[in-house]
Amino acid sequence: MYKLDNLRKLIRKGLVYRREDLAKSSKSIDRDLMNLVQEGSLKKLAQGLYYAPKKTAFGDSAPEEREVIKKYLKGDDFLITSPNYYNSLGLGTTQLYNSKKVYNHKKHEDVKLGNKVYQFRRKSKFPKQLSSEYLVIDLLNNIKSLEEDEQTLVDNLKSKVSHLNKELLKKNADKYGSIKAKKIINKLE
Repeated sequence: MYKLDNLRKLIRKGLVYRREDLAKSSKSIDRDLMNLVQEGSLKKLAQGLYYAPKKTAFGDSAPEEREVIKKYLKGDDFLITSPNYYNSLGLGTTQLYNSKKVYNHKKHEDVKLGNKVYQFRRKSKFPKQLSSEYLVIDLLNNIKSLEEDEQTLVDNLKSKVSHLNKELLKKNADKYGSIKAKKIINKLE
């Protein structure tokens, strides 16, 4: 139990841990992790990935999504996006999707982290942060997978393009767009 107490002292509420982060402090890490999970000091997100829950008036709070993905990928070079974000563009997308994509340079798989499934997609290029202009390009890149009518979305984009930074839209299309997305953007000018 003495070693378990040492491990308990290292754990900070709200943080995410990989097994190897904690293994340095325990000679029998798997047994100690199992004990910490059973007592509620840690919760398991996935194989080798844990978090220390913060207690709130509404129960245990989950860790920040960005921190979970950062630990999972062992780095912060990724972009979280979702087809739900397209609804903010005002192009007529109204469907709600139960998925999030994580563009990154390492993994290409669907992974359940906690109670959410993330679609990790390996991409050679993506911006550091989301912008409306990038979301338009991402929508056009993924337009075939959406439930909405493709032509209606393109027509709506033509009427809404004046609300976007056309220069930034063109740069995003050139840098991140598929051939089809580039053609659509070039026709808007």
